[in-house]
Amino acid sequence: MQQLAASYQLTLPQLLHGVGIALHGHGTLPAAELHLNHNAARHLAVLARTPLPHLTRALPRLAPHDEAHHIAATARWKLLEAGQQPVRACTLCTRHRSHGATDTAWAHRPPHRLMCPRHHQAAPDPRLTSTVRTWAVPELTAAHHAHQRLLRHPRAATAWTAARAITTRWYDHQQHLTHRWHTRLTPLIADSPHLATTGSASPALLTRDLVTYPETVALARALATLPNRPHRDTGNALNLIAHRLGLPRLPLNANDPLHAFLTHTRH
Repeated sequence: MQQLAASYQLTLPQLLHGVGIALHGHGTLPAAELHLNHNAARHLAVLARTPLPHLTRALPRLAPHDEAHHIAATARWKLLEAGQQPVRACTLCTRHRSHGATDTAWAHRPPHRLMCPRHHQAAPDPRLTSTVRTWAVPELTAAHHAHQRLLRHPRAATAWTAARAITTRWYDHQQHLTHRWHTRLTPLIADSPHLATTGSASPALLTRDLVTYPETVALARALATLPNRPHRDTGNALNLIAHRLGLPRLPLNANDPLHAFLTHTRH
C-alpha cells in the first residue's frame, strides 16, 4: 500500500482516504502492521486492479478477520511484538518479483527461511535497515539446506524451538561456541557495513540468529533424532550432541540449558 501511495505521490493516509477507507491509529513498519476489514480489502483490490482472492493469495495477512460485509471500510494499525514483526526480504528476489519497481519489501519469514540461499542475503532481525550479505559464510547456506531436510522429521518443530532457546542462551552467556561464533560474525560485519550504523542494537545482537544458525540446525537435528531413553543416558546424549556440534565435549553442568532440557524432557 505504501508503494501504491508513492506511485500516486500521496501519503498512506491520503491514499486510504481517497479510496474510501477510514484509517484508525498510527504506526510504521516493522513495529506495526495495517489491518484491513473485508470492505477495505475489497477497496484495495479495486485500486490494485486485482481480484481479491488473487490478492489474498499473494498477501496472506491481508485476509480479513471479520466476516461482516455491511460495515464501513476501515483500516487500523496494530502494534506487533518483536517476534511477530516482519523482516527485510531479499532485495534481489523483491526486485525480480516486482519487475524492477522496488527492492524493498517486508516478509513474515518462518524459521526455515532465515536466509535466501540463491542471493546470499538474510535479515535475522526486524531492526535491520537492510539485509546482511552472507557470501563469506558458506556454512549458512549448508545450514539452510539441512534445515529443509529436518522439516521432514515429525519432531522438527519442537526440536527447533528447544535448540534455538539453547543456542540463544549460549550466545548471550558466551558459552561453548563463543570463539566460533565471533569468527563467523567478523566477515558478516565486514560485508555489511550498515550493521555498525544501526543505533538500536549492536551488530552482535542484530545477527545473533544468523551467527548461531548452523549450530541451531545441528542441535535441532540431534534433539529430534535422539532416542527416548532413561535419564541415566544424559551423558551419552551430551557426547553425541557434542560430536554433532564439532566440540570435544559438553560439560555435565546442571545449570546448562541443554543439560536441563535432556534431564527434564526425555523419558
